[in-house]
Amino acid sequence: MKRLHVHVSVADLADSIRFYSGMFASPPTVVKPDYAKWALDDPRVNFAISQRGAAVGVNHLGIQVESAEELGEMHGRLQALQGEVETEEGAACCYAKSDKYWVNDPAGIAWETFHTLDTIPVFGAAATEPGAGEACCVPAVKAKAAAACCAPKSQCC
Repeated sequence: MKRLHVHVSVADLADSIRFYSGMFASPPTVVKPDYAKWALDDPRVNFAISQRGAAVGVNHLGIQVESAEELGEMHGRLQALQGEVETEEGAACCYAKSDKYWVNDPAGIAWETFHTLDTIPVFGAAATEPGAGEACCVPAVKAKAAAACCAPKSQCC
């Protein structure tokens, strides 16, 4: 079964944890100094927030799958939609190790499909300090495309 993933960059982590815990009527399942995540069953969503220097707002969207087979199925769907699919195997991101595929939708929004393999003690292999990295763990090519699309005076937004 798949789970929708939403990752939002926030300015104030504690205030955002308070807000989303009240909205979801549930505390986060993961809390770190710069990150929190709710793995909810109602609605079935992996909702994450982080305070890592990215622009405040929706960071990326995704589909979390439960098996390598489901990930392969999603990869096939993405390739059929567009030829450019970025692959990351064993990626260290958001306190997890995952296999994933990235695409941008027609509006430039980064989408990841991923299968979580394990937890890790740091946010990501290359970005372990708050404020490091551009946009969570969105590959640079995807983050730049989304930033260009949604920049002020852009024709698409």
